[in-house]
Amino acid sequence: MPASSTDKPSGHASFEIKSSQLQLVALILKTSDWSRLQTELTQQFGPSGESPDFFSHDPLVLDFSHLDADAPLQIIVPLLKTLRSCNLVPVAVRGANAQWTAYALTLGLVEAELEIHRPRPPAQVEPAQTQIVKEVVHEVVHEIIREVPGPGTMVVDKPLRSGQKIYARGADLVVLAMVNQGAEVVADGNIHVYAPLRGKAMAGASGNVNARIFSLALEPELISIAGIYRTSENPLAPEVHGKPAQVRLSNDGQDKLLIEALKT
Repeated sequence: MPASSTDKPSGHASFEIKSSQLQLVALILKTSDWSRLQTELTQQFGPSGESPDFFSHDPLVLDFSHLDADAPLQIIVPLLKTLRSCNLVPVAVRGANAQWTAYALTLGLVEAELEIHRPRPPAQVEPAQTQIVKEVVHEVVHEIIREVPGPGTMVVDKPLRSGQKIYARGADLVVLAMVNQGAEVVADGNIHVYAPLRGKAMAGASGNVNARIFSLALEPELISIAGIYRTSENPLAPEVHGKPAQVRLSNDGQDKLLIEALKT
């Protein structure tokens, strides 16, 4: 059975962070204890935290849908300051009651929809229309193949030491040597590490939910696919820890990380 991430990929009970294909990060609030929430956010993503460079001024939605509807109104200005210190830019709220929403609007935030709708497969057409649709799609695909080049691949053949960071923008990343603790490998596409992966690996950095991470010895500090992440605070299962494995997102709409052993 593949090991999956927990319902709290951050490792904290007071919040959860998710990102969509639209590069919109959501902070799912699970407590109205701002002091506790600020402490946990700062420890994880603050300037002196465990992952200070995890975010890069990403727009953020505050999601109140997991709080009680009758939760008393509180001042959230200190929370907004903490989020900005973590390189997040609060822009909207969703799932809040009328009082919370009205207060957020006075602070310059906007109201967002509770759910981000994902594209649905196209509906089936009648048999008489099928041939016409196929012909149109064939012509469009022909033009795309002829005019648009495929994604590139960055290859790194030297070990990465603590403090080093590699970002394959718009491409896959292939690492032929060890990624040590404290090092980071980031790619908009897939990440392949043909050696032990002991640092941080973030694939699908631009929101590609189909990206994957592969390693011949998976023992990372942090793994992430399209912003859904898991840290070493949540140990990997024995059948994948330190062994050939892949990391991907579930395709059931739950946005859970699946860590699966690779057959060698």
